[in-house]
Parts: sequence; C-alpha cells; structure tokens
Amino acid sequence: MNVGIEGYGIYIPRSRITVDSIAAVWGQDSNVLSKGLLVKEKAVADSDEDTVTISVEASRNAMARAGIDPTLIGAVFVGSESHPYAVKPSGTIVAEAVGATPDLTSADYQFACKAGTAAIQTCIGLVGSGMIEYGLGGGADTAQGAPGDPLEYTAASGGAMFIIGKVNKNTIAKFHGVHSYTTDTPDFWRRENVPYPRHGFRFTGKPAYFNHIVSATQGLFEDLDVGPKDFDYAVFHQPNGKFPRNVAKMLGFTKEQIAPGILVGEIGNTYSGASILGLAAVLDVAKPGDRILVTSFGSGAGSDAFSIEVLDGIEAKRDLAPTVRSYIDNKEYVSYGMYTKNRGKLLMMED
Repeated sequence: MNVGIEGYGIYIPRSRITVDSIAAVWGQDSNVLSKGLLVKEKAVADSDEDTVTISVEASRNAMARAGIDPTLIGAVFVGSESHPYAVKPSGTIVAEAVGATPDLTSADYQFACKAGTAAIQTCIGLVGSGMIEYGLGGGADTAQGAPGDPLEYTAASGGAMFIIGKVNKNTIAKFHGVHSYTTDTPDFWRRENVPYPRHGFRFTGKPAYFNHIVSATQGLFEDLDVGPKDFDYAVFHQPNGKFPRNVAKMLGFTKEQIAPGILVGEIGNTYSGASILGLAAVLDVAKPGDRILVTSFGSGAGSDAFSIEVLDGIEAKRDLAPTVRSYIDNKEYVSYGMYTKNRGKLLMMED
C-alpha cells in the first residue's frame, strides 16, 4: 500500500461544560459519574459552530500541514451524524472553503462514530487506485444527548480531517493495512425528525463496541502478521474513558501505548472525530519509524482498523498547524443554561 497522510488538522471548540455542571441540574452524583465515565468535562460547539465550521477549520489546518495545491484534491468526504442539513452536503462547502476546484467528487458519510474513518478509507482506495491524486477526508460532530440522558455527559463537539496521497519524501505517515468488521447490531440509533438518539443499553458493550473493535483489530493483525508489540501507539474509539482502556487490555496493549491518544476525559466523545482526533494527538508526538494502530467504532455497528507507520515528513510538518493539545488547553467554561441555549436544546424540547 503506497498511500499515506500528507497533512492532518483538527478543531475543538473552545467552550467546555463540566460533568459537575450537568449533574447539578439533574440532581445526580457527579463524583460517581466522573469515576464511572472517566470524563471530567466536554467540548461543546458555540451557537455559530456546527459540523461544517469544525470541518472547515480542521481541513484548513490539514492543508497547512500538507502544503499542496488545493486544486489537486480530487475528493472531499465528511463523516458525521450531525450534518447541519438533512439534504445538502457538508463536503461541498468544505471543498470550496479550502480552495478546491469543482473537478472533484464529494459526499457526506454517516455511520455513527466511524463515519470519519470510512471517509479516510475511501480516500485511501481512490488514491491507491490512481483515480485521484489527493483526497480530503475525516469526521466531525456536534453530538447531542437528550437533557438528563446519560449521553449528555459525554456527547461532545470536535473533528479532524486528513489529506491522503501517494507516499513521497514529504509524507507524514504511511498506511500498511486496513481491516473492517461490520454487522447489524442495533445499539444506537436516531430516526428522521427525532432530535436525540436512543440507545439499547444491553447491546452497547460486549455485542457492539468490544466485539467489533476486537474483531477488526484481530483481523488486521492476521492480515499483516503483527501483534500489539509491533506498535508503539494504539488509539481506539472512546465513548467514555473506560471502554478504550478495557479493550486495549483485552487486545494486549499497555497503558503507555494508549495514553497519548485518549482525549475523552478532557473533551468528551466527539463521535465521528473521536478516534481520528486521538490519531492526530499521537501524530503530534510520534517520531519517524513509530507504528500506530487506530481502530474506530460506529454504532449499528462496525469498526475500521488501520496500521500506520510514521515517516520522516512528520518532523517538518508537525508545527505548521495547531496541535491537539493547544486546542484542548484553550478553553472557556459555560453554564448549563448557556450550553442548552447554544445547542438549541430548549427549542428541541418545545418541539
């Protein structure tokens, strides 16, 4: 596979709300929730932010690192479960915002929290086949949980976008393999015209998250004849702080391998952006020659597992755009009232 990452960029909204603030409104014990979820606070979009604005900022940062002519982009794919339009693509707005020409293909992806990796996987295929020179793909979300629902403590906002191209001397990282595992497991869903998702609690853990991540990862291991010790870092989808740590242990990874990519405790679950934001955080600190495993998960349900090798190009490009840590540390806390106002929750309740 002679395809790699030419640039990556992320965006995390500045606004934060703590688990304590949400729990106080609903009369719940925040200490119990924090320990159970391993989440202290989450990033939330402001009133003028949505999946498109997040994707645009992340894409511009990716372009800054890639340093390529935007007219060479042949595909733009944005994965999300919170696209602002039910019928109107987000990808076309992103394409124009980064200066791409109309001579490209674009589509919006939806597969719960793995839509972002599905977009990247498509770019890998199109670049690898020679159909396009560069592809721009990734995921972003302004995730919603109904007031008082357990999801409200973790459903967050943020995203990451990646420029995919043929490997050259400036390439940041190279893909060695991809393996996907998909079944019809209804652990989480939202019907048309319904503002908030629903979840089947007994399907969420073992049948959905753990089964798919383990199966996709082990499939990749078998494809490439590798194991946990062959990787310096591992990133798993992080709906909360416990799940990625538990699945890492199940697969044989150490705490040190997964620590740099776990962001959920500080910014919440960014859904389509979660696993690839973790990848971006690892790329911010990785060295040439390091190997990274990334396995996403999307409810409904499926996982994409990637084997990635960091190349020499990372050294010159890493500082050309803001790091994940810089976005995490740039924050401003909002009250529950301001959070509900900015996210339109009061209007949703009236409807």
